[in-house]
Amino acid sequence: MNDAFTFPNARLLIFAKAPIPGRVKTRLAGQLGTRGAAALYRCLVARILTVAWSARLCPVELWCAPDARHGFFSACRRDYGVRLRRQRGGDLGQRMDDALKQALREADSAVLVGGDCVSVGATELRAAFERLAAGQDAVLGPATDGGYLLVGLSRPCPGMFRGIAWSSATVLEATRRRLNQAGVSWAELPVGWDVDTPADLRRLRRLARDAPALTRVGEGRGIAC
Repeated sequence: MNDAFTFPNARLLIFAKAPIPGRVKTRLAGQLGTRGAAALYRCLVARILTVAWSARLCPVELWCAPDARHGFFSACRRDYGVRLRRQRGGDLGQRMDDALKQALREADSAVLVGGDCVSVGATELRAAFERLAAGQDAVLGPATDGGYLLVGLSRPCPGMFRGIAWSSATVLEATRRRLNQAGVSWAELPVGWDVDTPADLRRLRRLARDAPALTRVGEGRGIAC
């Protein structure tokens, strides 16, 4: 029921790809193999779903690519009660813009996060929704690679995602310029990181060794990692 959520009129959007070997975490295939890289990706998505399920902040939508037909997504719906949506659009900016616009037709605010953003936990998600509830038009979760892990809006921001060189070190700065040009107020969370490169993988392994509770996934749910 909605009254069980802290922010019942908000939406959390999690972007995820079908975990097909050779199509996800390709930069880690040298260390893990294509199947190992896909298995890691499944675990990372399960981790953020577990965080969202446990935090009970708001309804959660899993935005799937290329569509929602993969069995992994069906398992996510079954085990976490998420709504499955299909990503639509060309580049990442178009897909994020479409998802946020659709969510804001039904909700007062929406926060979008990547499924592999291992540094995003309940604290960061709560902080993002609190910033939007306090009156900010947007919130960003910067990443160490010059992009961002999380973006949230309390109203549509036309043009925010246009003309961005995605997967480059200039994504965050270009987005800040777009927000300034649109006259949008925004807040930024502490810098975080995701798992894309061999260095990120080493960091994740250290984290799992030193603080296993922080990387535990799927606790009490049906998805095995």
